[in-house]
Amino acid sequence: MSTAPFALALIVGVGSPAILLALLGGASLANRPLPERWTGPLAAGLMMTSSAALLVALAVYGATGTGTMLLSYGAWSSSHAGNIAIEFLVDRTSLGFAALAAAIAGVVSAFSNRYLHRESGYNRYFVLLAMFVTGMLLVALAGNVEVLFAGWEFVGLSSALLVGFFHERPAPVSNALRVFSIYRISDAAMLSAAVLLHHLAGSDSLSLLFGASRVASTTALTGTSTTIIAVLLIVAVAGKSALLPFSDWLPRAMEGPTPSSAVYYGSLSIHAGCFLLLRAAPLLEQAPLARVLAGALGAATAVFAGIATRVQSDVKSSLAYASLTQVGLIVVEIALGWYTLAFLHLVGHACFRLLQFLSAPNVLHDLHGIEGAIGERPTPSVGYFHAVAPDLVRQRVFFFALERGLLDPLLDRFFVEPFYYVARGMSRLDRFLCGAVSQPTAIVEGDEDRDE
Repeated sequence: MSTAPFALALIVGVGSPAILLALLGGASLANRPLPERWTGPLAAGLMMTSSAALLVALAVYGATGTGTMLLSYGAWSSSHAGNIAIEFLVDRTSLGFAALAAAIAGVVSAFSNRYLHRESGYNRYFVLLAMFVTGMLLVALAGNVEVLFAGWEFVGLSSALLVGFFHERPAPVSNALRVFSIYRISDAAMLSAAVLLHHLAGSDSLSLLFGASRVASTTALTGTSTTIIAVLLIVAVAGKSALLPFSDWLPRAMEGPTPSSAVYYGSLSIHAGCFLLLRAAPLLEQAPLARVLAGALGAATAVFAGIATRVQSDVKSSLAYASLTQVGLIVVEIALGWYTLAFLHLVGHACFRLLQFLSAPNVLHDLHGIEGAIGERPTPSVGYFHAVAPDLVRQRVFFFALERGLLDPLLDRFFVEPFYYVARGMSRLDRFLCGAVSQPTAIVEGDEDRDE
């Protein structure tokens, strides 16, 4: 088929949220944010345009039956011999996920317009939403590591900033910093895998990992190097999709507005890692140890989240752990080689959780209506485990679930506190270099920044 119309549809699909980001972000930087009556329709219109363009591209691709395609839109940096090109690796999986992301973004954009009406951070929310959607489409369609990493960073940064959306309260800001610190682990693993791929294969093309040509056909990636790259990708996926041992940040991310929780941790962001793992299936097939690791992490996460979701005291945290249960199962399906089932599971679960998160504010209202209709509170059902397990076992399992697997102190000790320590040190060094302080004094653990 002629690639010109198809390539145009792709660039319109990816470019629409990018244009929205440029317009809203540029107006905000100029301290001239667009009025609410313009922002909402503009956001909804460009998101729907993106969704329609990607659906057209998917329909054309399906009708022609074309195989995997690598489309290049030219280099955006020529500072070195290899250049950095904007490349998209297109197949049914990538186009399907991109179309899903754009459609969900359109629904959430329309919902957010009413939900955040007259909210002080209205314009800021849509800037971050546009950044997120742009990042998700880049992750879905990336043809080289530069495009993938740019999209991965857009998703992570916008996620953390939306967790801290209500920054006038201390809890959202603290939880946003925790989420951001865990994301740094994921990003470091992703960057390490990209650098190693480029060093060993001499190319930044993701067709080596995601394309139809199997890794075995590339002599540069065999044996130990394949396993190392696969393990690094699994670490990146674990951080982004809240697999064990990084699951603790997920309930803390519920501090953001309900629409952002729906699109991030119910439907798209939490599935980004699963999608990346699904795309890297050819690599996993050549790395049995990494495949076993992915399956074990997915199974352990599904069991842990299934237990934890039953003791949560609020709707959004319960839905977050329920989502994590299904994410763990999707990872297990990928590890077992059930790729079609995993993709269908991902799509169906994303749509279902989107509906649940968007309707979460009405749950208590509906529950009170049920209680008023029947005249009493519904009696909770007794599960099989509750009926047959001894009291001591049930108490210990309940404590384990209530404390969320005791992951808080583990993550604090080994990930969050070192990140805070380094960040404070870098901040003080920056002020010293700018002449704001007399000397970069040593920072002891627990020292707080008092130079604000």
